[in-house]
Amino acid sequence: MLQFDFMRYAFLSGIFISLICGLMGTFVVARQTSFFTHTLSEIGFSGAAFGIFAGISPLLGMIIFTMASGLFIGISGDRLSRREASISLFSGIFIGLGILFLSLSNKQSNYATNILFGSIVGITLSNVYSLILLSLLIIAVVAVLFRQLAYNSFDVIGSQYNQRNNLLISIAFLCLLALTISITAQIIGSLLIFVLLTIPASAAKYLTTSLWKMIGLTTGFSLLGIWLGLYLAYTTDWPVSFFITLIEAVIYGIALSVHYLQGKNQAHTRSTQL
Repeated sequence: MLQFDFMRYAFLSGIFISLICGLMGTFVVARQTSFFTHTLSEIGFSGAAFGIFAGISPLLGMIIFTMASGLFIGISGDRLSRREASISLFSGIFIGLGILFLSLSNKQSNYATNILFGSIVGITLSNVYSLILLSLLIIAVVAVLFRQLAYNSFDVIGSQYNQRNNLLISIAFLCLLALTISITAQIIGSLLIFVLLTIPASAAKYLTTSLWKMIGLTTGFSLLGIWLGLYLAYTTDWPVSFFITLIEAVIYGIALSVHYLQGKNQAHTRSTQL
């Protein structure tokens, strides 16, 4: 399996995808922005379609569209009703634009499939270089803003006393999330990246209350899903996106079951003590 270049590139890319999904996914779940993450993945599809139509890099098109959307929605404020209205509006508009750009392009069917579901088994060396460089950029920025992001995401009541800083951190986070989706969706797919940014972190949330442990578990769950999915896809010739989604769903189900059983055991212990 590893004698093929594209498989080695895929396994290497999986490491960096897992790292940034572990970091960003933890904050996505903590900040309850899963809906916006799904919308950004749809906007990424539109950006890639625009790039194809305009004759530029699909990655550049995705970055332009997702970063602009993240900036605009971040500026709209932290009120949930206002933000959800903005997200719904952007989602509908950009899905329509993506379909329009693809219909005006002469590469509609093949490129539409690659944009939506990715091409992790067709990764080139240039894709790997782009992924590594932009992943290191995201990790560096998150490292600089880590304390503020953690405070803003996990201490909601405390962060409300500093609304100006809260807005700036929110905008920075949304832009980082947009960049994460752009650089990973070209390999994983704009639909599947939503899975990796939400399900592993949701599973980790049920197994620990420590921020660093949650990041570590989320990264591990993402990497397990990608690597095992690649292996199963190679041996069965089935779509890798199917296996990754299935594996992450199984991990989430196990984590939820463990959390439920721990809760029952704790309740039983308290009742016996009384």
